[in-house]
Amino acid sequence: MSQQPNPDIGQRIRTGAFHTNLHDLGHGQPVLFIHGSGPGVSAWANWRLVMPALSAQRRVLAPDMVGFGYTDRPAGITYTMDTWVQQALELLDALELPQVDLVGNSFGGGLALALAIRAPERVRRLVLMGSVGVPFAITPGLDAVWGYEPSFEAMRGLLDIFAHSRALVTDELAQLRYQASIRPGFQESFSAMFPAPRQRWVDTMASKEADIRTLPHETLVIHGREDQVIPLANSLTLADWIPKAQLHVFGQCGHWTQIEHAGRFARLVGDFLAEADAA
Repeated sequence: MSQQPNPDIGQRIRTGAFHTNLHDLGHGQPVLFIHGSGPGVSAWANWRLVMPALSAQRRVLAPDMVGFGYTDRPAGITYTMDTWVQQALELLDALELPQVDLVGNSFGGGLALALAIRAPERVRRLVLMGSVGVPFAITPGLDAVWGYEPSFEAMRGLLDIFAHSRALVTDELAQLRYQASIRPGFQESFSAMFPAPRQRWVDTMASKEADIRTLPHETLVIHGREDQVIPLANSLTLADWIPKAQLHVFGQCGHWTQIEHAGRFARLVGDFLAEADAA
């Protein structure tokens, strides 16, 4: 009986001192999707429901950021915003892409924000979803996510925090995500990233208000109204500070906008990026 290929694994692209696992789908204007920081997360797990729809019109690039998924885990690497921004820029260089649209989820939103500030010419349009990147007091939900210790019960509890709809939180999904979190090397790198006290990691992911206020990019800010991980106030702040921002709030939605409202999320993002195509 042949073994099914692992959908988490894409292609290996050299980025500096290590290889990045990358999903590269579709053709057209490139858009880089940066995942969040939950235990066992990967680009595929984060974006699997929206990649097919969005790759019908554009080139979708979804890497595993270093320390997550199936990207190499080099010995001695430090997991910092500088490391992740450098990886993203080296990926764009390796693919010979001078400019991309950028979509960041949660931790990935903070990273997308930092990248747009440090290399604004590499970003065409910006989408920030349930994003960190501004100062806020860490929520009990985020503290639980970053403090995860592997067990089926702990993962089931995290899914209850992530999703507003209980229909999404099945034992099957909890088992899949738990198994993902205990793959070799996954928990070791994850636990090294966000040790307690965890407020400091929220603080180090925040960009300076003055830098955010000078962003030149058209920006779509998205949030779930019932998000227990990242407060809705973050997106209100981003929408206030970014000059060319628009805000969309999904009701009856937790932290998983791209999963809980996958179809509407894909249409919203697709329409926003298509405006720039037509310009």
